Amino acid sequence: MNNKEIVRASKFLSLVLRHDPARAGITLDPQGWVEVEELLSGCRRAGRPLTPEGLREIIDTNDKKRFALSPDGLRVRAQQGHSVRVDLSLEPTAPPDRLFHGTVGRFLPPIRREGLRPMNRHHVHLSPEEETARKVGARRGSPVVLTVDSARMHADGHEFRVTGNGVWLAESVPPEYLIG
Repeated sequence: MNNKEIVRASKFLSLVLRHDPARAGITLDPQGWVEVEELLSGCRRAGRPLTPEGLREIIDTNDKKRFALSPDGLRVRAQQGHSVRVDLSLEPTAPPDRLFHGTVGRFLPPIRREGLRPMNRHHVHLSPEEETARKVGARRGSPVVLTVDSARMHADGHEFRVTGNGVWLAESVPPEYLIG
């Protein structure tokens, strides 16, 4: 597959594995997994044919490692970012002292008032690296990187979980934990 085909297929996989499984006529299990064969059949039915090798290429080359294969290679799921209800079965984990969130300036006033909220997803996504957060913010315009005092937040009883691709998840980030 060429780069354009990979990007197009990856976006479709993100759609069906995170937000709209019915688009491909598939059903996610409670942890967000779907059998690879069911996904490939669903992609064909949706007019987006994908081979097992193409799926593997997308999983292996995705810069954000958005997708994961089960250890036996028979199931696939999105690592995070779901708007459909799934339980990723991630254990609460102590975060690094600081985490980062990328956004754009037009969202700062409500963020300063209300903190970071998951909006249509189940969790707020945070990065351990400032540069990653900058790239996330840049998708919507001129990026602004917010620093989260995750050590204090955790000490105050807030839970964090980390996905297999290193994205930190929190239910929300109240404004008093935003630094600067």
